[in-house]
Amino acid sequence: MAALRTVVRPGAGRDVYIVEAVRTAIARGKSDGSLHNMLPVHLFSSTLKELVERAGVRPAEVEDVIGGVVTPKESQGANLPRLAALQAGFPVTTAAVQINRMCGSAQQAIHFAAQAIASGDMELVAAGGCEMMSVEKMGSDVSMAALGKLASTFPYQLMHQGQSAELVAEKYGISRAECDAFAVQSHRRATAAIRAGAFTSQIMPLKVTDSTGVERTFAVDEGVRESVDPAAIAKLKTIFKAEDGCVTAGNASQVSDGAAAVLLASGPKADELGLRKRARIVTRVVVGSDPEVMLDGVIPATQKALARAGLSVDDISVFEINEAFAPVVLAWVKELKPRDGTARVNPDGGAIAHGHPLGATGAVLMTKMLHYLERTGGRYGLQTMCIGHGQATATIIERLDAGA
Repeated sequence: MAALRTVVRPGAGRDVYIVEAVRTAIARGKSDGSLHNMLPVHLFSSTLKELVERAGVRPAEVEDVIGGVVTPKESQGANLPRLAALQAGFPVTTAAVQINRMCGSAQQAIHFAAQAIASGDMELVAAGGCEMMSVEKMGSDVSMAALGKLASTFPYQLMHQGQSAELVAEKYGISRAECDAFAVQSHRRATAAIRAGAFTSQIMPLKVTDSTGVERTFAVDEGVRESVDPAAIAKLKTIFKAEDGCVTAGNASQVSDGAAAVLLASGPKADELGLRKRARIVTRVVVGSDPEVMLDGVIPATQKALARAGLSVDDISVFEINEAFAPVVLAWVKELKPRDGTARVNPDGGAIAHGHPLGATGAVLMTKMLHYLERTGGRYGLQTMCIGHGQATATIIERLDAGA
C-alpha cells in the first residue's frame, strides 16, 4: 500500500480584505416606512447587485453569498440570500446561504466569509444581511406556546432583551438620565453626519413607491431626528421596569427595514481582479455570556478581540458598538474606560438614531466603520454587537492606504 500523503492547502491562514461595502438607507420598520412596499428578496438583491457593480467585478467571480436574516419566515424564508443572488443576476454557480445569529447575523456572515477565504476554501465572497421588520415582525418565527414549553424545563430564565437591558443598567450602575443623554447624542451625531454628507458614498439610492403610487428616491436614514428634544425623551415611560427603570422607546434601537453587503477577497484574488484592498480583517471573535443579563457580552468580546490582535483600546480609531439599548454601550464604556469617553464610540450616531434592521445591522455598522476610517484617516476600527440569549461578536479591521 502506498504511503499516505499529507495535503497542505495553499493559502491557509491568509489575510482577508474588504474590497467593497454598501448599504441601503435605513427605513422605519412600519407600514409608513419608505421600504415597506418592497419584497425582502428585492431589497437584498438590489444591494448585492450594487455591491458587485461598485467593485467592478462580474457576479460569476463571487463564490458564495452569506446573508443574515433574524426572522426567517414567510417572505424572509426559503434561503433569502440564494433567491436574492439569483434575482440580482448572479449565475446559478454562485452559492448562497441564510444564517441567524440574531442581532449579530450580518457580522457573523462577514466572519464566515473571512474564515472561508482565510482557510483557502474560497477567494471572493459577499456577506451581509437583510431585515424588513415592517413585513415580518420581530419574534414572529416562534410562538409564545413554544417558548412556554421550553421555559418550563429550561435551566435559565427566558426574558425579553429589554428586561436584560434593565439588568445591565443595574449591574453597571447606569442611570435613566445617562441613557437619555446618550440617546440625544446618538441623534445629534447622526444628524451632523447626514448634514456633512458622511453617509452619501456608503448609501445606495433606491427608487421606492409609497402607498399612493408616488415614486421617489430613498437615500437618507429616516429614523434620525434632526431636532431631538431632551425634555421630551425624559418624559417617555419606561417599558420593562416601572419603578426606577431606564429603558424607553427613546433610548432603545428603532424597529427598521434595511440591507447591507460587504465584499471580501483574498490578496491574490484582489490582485488578479485589480481590486483595491480597502481594509484588512485583523481579528474576528464570538463569545458566549450570561443568557439572562445577556447583553454585556460586548465587553468580553472586545477584550478578546483586542488581546488576539495585540492592541489596546487606545490603538482603536473608532468603535462601532450596536446601540440595541443605551445601557449596553454605557456599560461597555464604564468597563473598557476609553481615555476620551464616548468620543470614538459611534461618532456618526448609532441604532438609537438610524435604526436596527436586525439581520442587516452587522453589515451596516461594518460599512459605516470602513467609510469613517477612510474619511478620517484612522487606522483600526472595532465593531461589536450584543446578541440574544447571551452572545456577542467583535471584529477589528485595519484601513489600508489607497493602492495597498
